Amino acid sequence: MHHDHTHHTVHKHDFLGSSHDSHARRTRWVVALTAAMMVLEIVAGLWTGSMALLADGIHMATHAGALGVAAFAYWFAKRHVGNPRFTFGTGKVGDLAGFASALLLAVFAIGIAVESFQRLLAPANIAYSEAIWVAVLGLLVNLASAWLLGGDHHHHHHGHDHSHDHGHAHSHTDNNLRSAYLHVLADALTSVMAIVALLAGRYLGWAWMDAAMGLVGAFVIARWSWALMRDTASVLIDAEAGPDRLTEVREAIEDGDAVVNDLHVWRVGPGHYAVIVSLVADRPLAPQEYAKRLAIHEEYAHVTIEVHTCEGAHRMLHAA
Repeated sequence: MHHDHTHHTVHKHDFLGSSHDSHARRTRWVVALTAAMMVLEIVAGLWTGSMALLADGIHMATHAGALGVAAFAYWFAKRHVGNPRFTFGTGKVGDLAGFASALLLAVFAIGIAVESFQRLLAPANIAYSEAIWVAVLGLLVNLASAWLLGGDHHHHHHGHDHSHDHGHAHSHTDNNLRSAYLHVLADALTSVMAIVALLAGRYLGWAWMDAAMGLVGAFVIARWSWALMRDTASVLIDAEAGPDRLTEVREAIEDGDAVVNDLHVWRVGPGHYAVIVSLVADRPLAPQEYAKRLAIHEEYAHVTIEVHTCEGAHRMLHAA
């Protein structure tokens, strides 16, 4: 009988996002598209002797690598979803990949800034016609990639540096998909700015515009990188969930007798949170009775409750 009861109460640790498979499939398509474009540009650059095409092909290789990390994270998380070595599942593998991508974006931004600053000091000769076509081609590829990745990004933030708690609106954010999307968005931004700068340089003689646009793009990408790094790091170090979630858990469990005296809520995957609650009560119920009160909130996927009988401190807790 005991073994049967244990079998029915075993926790599942599948904390992957509800759209995990869809996101993985889209990311693989974007990796394939980026890699194909990379090969095409490098081959065309070597065949025609165009340094612009060759340089953009090598640049595409760095993004293909970053997107490849995202695709690998999806595969790894799915493959090891039931592996007992991962105590709380593999839901945070995507956040680890997102953090790595944020670092790559930061390096990308620094590289653009350094190159742009050097060009402000020592302007280089630019083959405008050729460079414009390369930028347009790159923009088209990135727009196609953004379309593939952006199916549900109308309600995700793209790295905007908000300081307030996003609460439930972003509890389902897939930071791995977000990182892939930001790489594509960053590349699209540089393409748009390059086109504007190249047109200004060719038709208005503003050679400095290329470097100036590069500095602006570097600043915007750096902000996206920082926001992604901040959000993924908070998940990786098990930072406490926002105050709205703590309040939600307290209000669901406390009943006038039972009082929460220790509470931990943290994210274990897109749309999934773990909860550890310590309660004090004069007439305590069984732990599972308190856990049922959180069942209406599907995102609290792993709930652990310990109950203590009041020994004189209960009134003080109520007063607090």
